[in-house]
Amino acid sequence: MNLHPGSLRPSVAVIGLGYIGLPTAAVLASSGANVVGVDINQRNIDVINAGEVPFVEPDLVTTVAGAVAQGRLRATTEMPHADIYIVAVPTPFSDGKKPDLSYIKTAGEQIAPLLAGDELLILESTSPPGTTEFLAETVLAARPDLTLEPDTAKTIYFAHCPERVLPGRIMIELRTNDRVVGTLNGDAGERARELYQLFCEGEFLMTDARTAEMSKLTENAFRDVNIAFANELSMIADSLDINVWELIELANHHPRVNILQPGPGVGGHCIAVDPWFIVAASPERSSLIRTARKVNDSKPEFVLDKLLLQARRIDHVKIATLGLAFKPNVDDLRESPAGHIVGRLADELPDASILAVEPNIEELPAELAARDNVTLEETVAAIGAADIVLLLVDHNEFVHLDPALLAQKIVHDTRGVWS
Repeated sequence: MNLHPGSLRPSVAVIGLGYIGLPTAAVLASSGANVVGVDINQRNIDVINAGEVPFVEPDLVTTVAGAVAQGRLRATTEMPHADIYIVAVPTPFSDGKKPDLSYIKTAGEQIAPLLAGDELLILESTSPPGTTEFLAETVLAARPDLTLEPDTAKTIYFAHCPERVLPGRIMIELRTNDRVVGTLNGDAGERARELYQLFCEGEFLMTDARTAEMSKLTENAFRDVNIAFANELSMIADSLDINVWELIELANHHPRVNILQPGPGVGGHCIAVDPWFIVAASPERSSLIRTARKVNDSKPEFVLDKLLLQARRIDHVKIATLGLAFKPNVDDLRESPAGHIVGRLADELPDASILAVEPNIEELPAELAARDNVTLEETVAAIGAADIVLLLVDHNEFVHLDPALLAQKIVHDTRGVWS
């Protein structure tokens, strides 16, 4: 099928203009598609329509500005009709570590009334196995006149194409990474591939929707298990008075060993969340994946316990916490162990001054801004005033610090930058 009947360019609606949706919308628009981005946040809508971006991602602002200026990208809170819908909404988990599909359900319910037949719905949100089917069921429940049976005037096509990009390199990897494309019905996968070929130079790996959903979860669970090994090793090494950074460097000289670097925990919306989707899908057969999650979730408390032992010996202690993001050189605070640690420090040490340093944000997130003993500070000023320096994220600004600034300070380095 021609992607865009009667048009020289495909009509695409991207639902959710977050860390994945907005870059996807921008790169599609810059590659020739007519794109409408949909989001519930009016501030983000206004920022995007002004040719700007609401978060930090290298090269994104240039692409957005160009696409908006050319009239190929606009943002709105109203769901439009389009030939193709890309659903890139959040998929968090509940307190019981169960997947929350309410955002996907809402997107499907809002799209359904606009469908005429022959549209393609692509689910990009990282999802448990069966979620593309859930999206289809949601749409068809609202529109029983439509069908999944292929090649009719009332067929709606569904595919799953999980994103596989690294924050900080999204605009590069959207174009260069291989793409998994999962088909739910008919030639939905081939249609999705034709769309992504507008910008993607990588190989297209075709499969069914459930396998595509599981492939993304598998990639992140694999990484989580390997990070858990490094984090558990760091706690063992600490108990034995061994420098874990030297230990890993030595072990990695073996030609078939490649241990990752430990840290204060695991954050972000992918690695910290996706393995739980596998556990929820098959709880009796996922003991290793569950254990890795528990190891990584326990690491912030380990960091806290060590720090509190020293901090409680100092009256009115001042602690410089370097980094709030979940990884280096981004402003993404989702599921950040650094943010959790800083919040817990503020709770445990109400008389302390917590000097939070995060060079990629302009104001503290709401949960920290509400705490009287936490302030956002510049790097050098915070370190100069601090009794204790806690490195949580290895942003470039911290990696290249003058070591003289740390003289006479109690230093806790969770990233091995100064070890």
